[in-house]
Amino acid sequence: MHSRVFVDIGNTNTKWKFEGNYFLSSTDNFEFGKLPECSKIWISNVSTRSFKLNNPDVTYIKSQARYKSLKNIYNDPSLLGTDRWLGMISSYEMSQGKGFVLLDIGTAVTIDAVNKEGVHQGGLIFPGLDKLRLTFNNFQVSSIASISEVGQSTEDAWTIGTLSLIVNSINQKVNKLKLDLPDSLIFITGGGYLQIRDFLEFDHDYNENIVLDGLELYADNVG
Repeated sequence: MHSRVFVDIGNTNTKWKFEGNYFLSSTDNFEFGKLPECSKIWISNVSTRSFKLNNPDVTYIKSQARYKSLKNIYNDPSLLGTDRWLGMISSYEMSQGKGFVLLDIGTAVTIDAVNKEGVHQGGLIFPGLDKLRLTFNNFQVSSIASISEVGQSTEDAWTIGTLSLIVNSINQKVNKLKLDLPDSLIFITGGGYLQIRDFLEFDHDYNENIVLDGLELYADNVG
């Protein structure tokens, strides 16, 4: 048996890939006993949960200084979140030398830019929409989904205001990065994408499993 399982443990959800198929569980409910039998498990874990597996066939990855010609800009490469690093690996392979901007829209929003030479230019991290809306737990969220209106109730004002803050931050930053990195491609992942996709002002490709695909590429590269 030479099959492998690739596991992406996030703060909200855990995904895994096995024989080309993708699976999903909430991180709170995830257990390694749910995984299929395999010869090797590769894991990226950026959640607050810790898993101790005394198994030589399990590898927890850390971000590296390089992947092929992709260069991590951090002075200590291991401090870059593995989800960001793996997403960049996958985006690097898909961009084919054009450079790219990667957005992961989840519990947090991360934005990373890489030029056409494969050099990471740096990134941003800020709260995702659901996390932002928890900052004032006495404000309720309404069903309105717009950034072009003003609210006529506290619920609508909070809903529109928080959505506008996230959307405008993303549009402003990505449009600026596109000026700095002409011809770069824009890749998006993360479960929060569906909440904001109708308001994005730039062309992009969405891949909900970009981190898992990057994890498989990483494993193939290191052997």
